[in-house]
Amino acid sequence: MEAPIIFTRAGFWRGVRRSLPLVAGLAPFGFVVGLITQHHGLSLLQCMTMNALIYAGAAQLVALANWTHPAPILAAAFAALVVNLRFALMGPVLAPWLEGLKPVPRYLCLALLVDHPWAISVTDMRNGGRDMALYVGISLPLWLGWMCTTSAGFLSADTLNLPPNHPLFFGALAAFIALLVPLWRGKRDALPWLVAGGMALLVAHIIPHTSWYIVAGAVGGCLTGAALEGRDPHE
Repeated sequence: MEAPIIFTRAGFWRGVRRSLPLVAGLAPFGFVVGLITQHHGLSLLQCMTMNALIYAGAAQLVALANWTHPAPILAAAFAALVVNLRFALMGPVLAPWLEGLKPVPRYLCLALLVDHPWAISVTDMRNGGRDMALYVGISLPLWLGWMCTTSAGFLSADTLNLPPNHPLFFGALAAFIALLVPLWRGKRDALPWLVAGGMALLVAHIIPHTSWYIVAGAVGGCLTGAALEGRDPHE
């Protein structure tokens, strides 16, 4: 019989400690999102509401990239949906930790689901971890940090005029690349990752200025990984 899922104060603070470098790493990303939000004419209240409720930096950037006046609600919503489809695959992986929660806490945890807490929690789960508080301890500081840095970026937009290739804009990509390190399980992961990257590059070249490359990369990588998981590892 498997050990039950637990929720401890020690697990929560362990998550908080793990979150601190992530908050620092995401700060440039949030700052840039705030800058772009102000550039597109949104108010501070609208910026904070979007960041609190949507809380998906990549999707927000894609939606803002398509932002015009009047706002293209359907186009922006579709772009955000395409980018966030990966969460439909990520959420079920946390099911062993989430299924014991009551509906309201479970949905609140899912509302805070982003790549970083997911990656660390999945790694802990694979190593036999059973403390759901780790996920919450990572997620809450990240959400608070996101709210603070995006608001700071918004308020700084009038005094900053960064060029398009400024190093600050690389912060988001660097944070996502760093997520791959704890997820690496060995050479069997290489092919799915290569297929995902290749499919994304191909579709981005064929259908530029859209978000379909994200879907193509995710589907290609998942199908390749699923095919490899079904094979005998000794073959």
